[in-house]
Amino acid sequence: MAYEFTFDQIRNRPVTVIGGGTLGRRIALMMASRGGTVRISDPQPAVAAAAVQYVADTLPGVLAERGSGEAGTVVAAAGLSEALEDAWLVIEAVPERLDIKIPLWGQVDQLAPADAIFATNSSSYASRLMNEEIRDKSRLCNLHFYMPPTSNAADVMSDGETDRALLDTLLRVLPEFDVHPFEAQKESTGFIFNRVWAAIKRESLAVVADGVARPEDVDAMFRLNWHLPVGPFQMMDNVGLDVVLDIEDHYAAENPHLPEGPRTLLHEYVDAGKLGRKSGEGFYSYAS
Repeated sequence: MAYEFTFDQIRNRPVTVIGGGTLGRRIALMMASRGGTVRISDPQPAVAAAAVQYVADTLPGVLAERGSGEAGTVVAAAGLSEALEDAWLVIEAVPERLDIKIPLWGQVDQLAPADAIFATNSSSYASRLMNEEIRDKSRLCNLHFYMPPTSNAADVMSDGETDRALLDTLLRVLPEFDVHPFEAQKESTGFIFNRVWAAIKRESLAVVADGVARPEDVDAMFRLNWHLPVGPFQMMDNVGLDVVLDIEDHYAAENPHLPEGPRTLLHEYVDAGKLGRKSGEGFYSYAS
């Protein structure tokens, strides 16, 4: 099966996004920016409904700022089978746990069209680690988004068996949605940008864990010196400290020589329920 499409061939086929959380809804937003249909599937109906509302509220502004594009239709699917009907692309954006991802991909493999491209948004797991229940492993890859619509780069990485035509399709078609893919030339935990970001994040955590500085001081220096709108701790709060900790635990499992201080600091916050912006408090307070 050659997973090779042009934009004109897929514009009338839906995209399926599995997971309506912080990043899933942003992915849906981008995939709805060139017309067509995006279906969001989430086991919690309230999360799927909130994701649809987010896109409805945000998409007009994105299109106006871009000066191009066409508002698509975003719907919450009643179930996985409905979500996958006639989809050309399936993007999984569920929690970073292989015990969730592996059986989910097995279900998707049974229900999706035979020519649909499978992509995991996993930020720390190579797709080959979750492909065991997929019959044709050449249809799966990593497609890792950042925080669209403001951060529009994406990593594309083979699972070791991914069809070359599939990768070329994503590299060619995604810019139509204002998503700009960069291919990792070999398997790399953290892909391209996140591998660099992990080092910055880890050392920022270490500076605070060692008592050298406060989170707000590190962030202020980043904003002043690099002219960035936010610093590392603000970025971690936006992602979710539980997600950051899961990712750091995965890096540590691969490299036991990494320092423990950054993970210990994250545990203090996560164990106290301080998960960042989504819980109202993390390194900063987000009182409404």
